[in-house]
This record gives sequence, C-alpha cells and structure tokens, in this order.
Amino acid sequence: MLTLRGNFASQVFVNAVKTSVGVAMPKVRAIVTEGDRSLAWMSPDEVLLILPHAELAAVRTRLTEALAGEHALVVDVSDARAVLTVSGAGAREVLAKLCPVDLAPDAFGPGEMRRTRAAQVAAAIWMSGEEEFTLIAFRSVAGYVMGLLTAAAAPGGEVGVFA
Repeated sequence: MLTLRGNFASQVFVNAVKTSVGVAMPKVRAIVTEGDRSLAWMSPDEVLLILPHAELAAVRTRLTEALAGEHALVVDVSDARAVLTVSGAGAREVLAKLCPVDLAPDAFGPGEMRRTRAAQVAAAIWMSGEEEFTLIAFRSVAGYVMGLLTAAAAPGGEVGVFA
C-alpha cells in the first residue's frame, strides 16, 4: 500500500497518478479498481494505492519521479496496515454492528469507500465483492479488530436488519 498526498486540483498530480499507477483518481468516498490495483479516496488530499507487493518499489519510484517539483508525498504504508475480509450473507450486518456508517444496500454499494471506525479504532471499508467487504485497520490493533468481527459474526447474534 502506498499513501499518496497532494493537490487533487493539480493536473500534474492527477496525470502523474494516472500514468504511474494505471488507475484513475477516485471521486470523494470512492474506490476505483483496475485489475489488481485499487485507488481509494481517503481525504481531500490523500488516496491509498493498493497493489501487488512485488510492484510496489517500481510504482513508488515512478510516482516519486513523476511528482518531482509538486507538493506531494508518496509513502509505503504496507507494514502499518492490516487487511481483513468479511464475507457471506451476514457481512453487511456484521460491519453495521461495529461501524457508524449507513450500510443499507441502497446507501452503500460497490465502488464506495468509507473511512470510519470499528468500535473505537480507525478503519476503512469498501465492498470488494457481492457479499464481501474489505476492512483496513492499523496493524497494531488487528487482533482487537479480528476479535470484534468474530464476536459480531457469532451465531445467535443475527439482527436481520438487512434481510
């Protein structure tokens, strides 16, 4: 994962990202996926690039060179993050128990990204499949988040709000 920060209004920045990464800039609260690369909106001046680890160094170098002279930041944050997948018919409900986000199907669908929290820790979530969500959290709290997800998904705790 690479964090990219810069001026989204700068055509130099936008072109450098598109050319170096091969993925268009996402809209606000969106994630764009092209093949095995995804670019997620994180804030008004930050996107998160998710790509195969083997390609990270080359892409980071291309981005750094393409953004020379621009006010921008390109940082490898791979080791700071943990990625968890929640899948199955109850995935939406499991996350709704933990995240203060409207996860109703008509409010949150494919291509949407939310920075939020899972209980009391920072997280980002998006739909990565039909009944699948991906959650990113800091690696330092990964065990805690896994415990939260396990408890929220425990049999007998179904609420049925999205049924």
